[in-house]
Amino acid sequence: MQGVGFRYSCAMAAGERGVAGWVRNLPDGRVEAVFEGPATEVEAMVRWCRSGPRLAEVSRVEVVAEPAEGHAGFSVRG
Repeated sequence: MQGVGFRYSCAMAAGERGVAGWVRNLPDGRVEAVFEGPATEVEAMVRWCRSGPRLAEVSRVEVVAEPAEGHAGFSVRG
């Protein structure tokens, strides 16, 4: 997924929904993200991730529920 602006598009989508957390590229080409916020908005972000930005080719989305960490805002990590 790298090289199609996935992280920055994800950050914009999260900001529009008021979702906190972060997104980053992994060395093997996958993208990892953490979303915190109202359940309906987090679910909307998971749906967004299933297609991503226009040029993205998403083959799989894995969702793991974890306790909230209290993120403030949304960041793009390296």
